[in-house]
Amino acid sequence: MIRGMAAHRPRPSLYVSVDIEADGPIPGPYSMLSLGACVAGRQDAGGYEAADPEAATFYRELRPVSDAFVPEALAVSGLDRERLRAEGAEPAVALAEFAAWVREVSRGAQPVMCGYPASYDWTFLYWYLMRFTGESPFGHSGCLDMKTLYATKARLPLRAVAKRTMPRELLPGRRHTHHALDDAVEQAELFSNLMAWPGV
Repeated sequence: MIRGMAAHRPRPSLYVSVDIEADGPIPGPYSMLSLGACVAGRQDAGGYEAADPEAATFYRELRPVSDAFVPEALAVSGLDRERLRAEGAEPAVALAEFAAWVREVSRGAQPVMCGYPASYDWTFLYWYLMRFTGESPFGHSGCLDMKTLYATKARLPLRAVAKRTMPRELLPGRRHTHHALDDAVEQAELFSNLMAWPGV
């Protein structure tokens, strides 16, 4: 440490589990139809502390941004595009509400999006945040992929990882329903289990 300078102490991380349901493979041509999120836990120099994933949550269903969709992708969520055209939130409103919620729950910490896998959900989330609000509360790279976290701790190649390869004690006790909030809560439980797991 340079004399006279205080040691740099990083800000805590506040992990936000996010799940989205969409009607196609990429944002723009296709639409994010629902967004679910919850607080998974907080990490500082003293370690990781899991949160009750049902205590702080966010959920919105959104109006589609295009006419294009992939029927197989739409069928996964079971959401009705015609209903969402009439009743879904305007993306600009929903994403502004989401950004405000993230900033509120992460006061005093840096928010980090976590997902399983993060790549798909982050692609839609970041595109929507930048397209409709002009900024992201997570910055441009504040995401953590749970598959990568597990692969590192398990010392496995990333492409060898699936939930069925994980020890049973790591798996969440909740069902994966393809409802964005249900799945965000389920993933938060998995994330906290992974953070507590010492690995192999």
